[in-house]
Amino acid sequence: MQPRNMSMSGVVDLAAVKAAQEAKAKAEQARAQAAREGGTAAVSPADLVIDVDEAGFERDVLQRSAEVPVVIDFWAEWCQPCKQLSPVLERLAVEYAGRFLLAKIDVDANQLLMQQFGVQGIPAVFAVVAGQALPLFQGAASEDQIRQTLDQLVQVAEQRFGLTGLAVDPDAEAGAPAAAQAPAAGPYESLLNAAAQALDAGDLGGAIQAYKNVLTEDPAHPEAKLGLAQAELLQRVQGSDPQKVRQEAAGKPSDVPAQIAAADLDLVGGHVEDAFGRLIDTVRRTAGEDRDAARLRLLELFEVVGAEDPRVTEARRALARALF
Repeated sequence: MQPRNMSMSGVVDLAAVKAAQEAKAKAEQARAQAAREGGTAAVSPADLVIDVDEAGFERDVLQRSAEVPVVIDFWAEWCQPCKQLSPVLERLAVEYAGRFLLAKIDVDANQLLMQQFGVQGIPAVFAVVAGQALPLFQGAASEDQIRQTLDQLVQVAEQRFGLTGLAVDPDAEAGAPAAAQAPAAGPYESLLNAAAQALDAGDLGGAIQAYKNVLTEDPAHPEAKLGLAQAELLQRVQGSDPQKVRQEAAGKPSDVPAQIAAADLDLVGGHVEDAFGRLIDTVRRTAGEDRDAARLRLLELFEVVGAEDPRVTEARRALARALF
């Protein structure tokens, strides 16, 4: 089976955005608690690969994911592709030097975990970041593909949740204590926290303003850009009648506002390719201000999904073909 790369952005709906913000807050609380207790102990390279079972899953995966991305390798002794993939993941865990933790789960001994993650076949690789589960790929994958996925995971974990990984002492024995500083809060932490609180209260306008306040000072701030794009999308669809919007879009294929409204709903529902395809088709068959409106909305939706997503890369190519 070919690897199935997944977006790091997740499904774009209010519940997902709130869950991510809550997970970020919990991760920050865990790091603050560790700092008060004298810091997180440095680990040896041997501690970067752990065997996990159902009894220890909450402690070893969910709780640890508040300080480091945890990559889960579902495997079995009888699985030949697993015997090729697992050593690569183990080697990369050491090479990445604490930027992620590798948790190995034997599916034969942990059927419940396999079912909870919806694993259909092995090898299967997932990640848990600040308590949020993300499917990475299933089946055999080349080392280049694995590295690309891990790089994306580490980047998102740091930008979205402030997870900079574990301190690793190459000379330390497994479990030997050593102090490590908790990551310092960023200069816009209070504004980002205000945005998270506004989202939690359903105050999309307040969240939007908080993100805009960050971007006024730092126009390239990645978390604020993503948060603003998501919050504005959610504000646009809030209170709309999905059935009516889709009926109008189906009945009026040349109506650009109708197609834009339907594309927003497509994306909120997680139908990323449908949203992109709808607006690219609209760009292709329109001109002037109509074409520009569809193009600009498409660029906004790219921000929501994230530039690193392969679906955005492909849609950018399709947009260029439609324009030129």
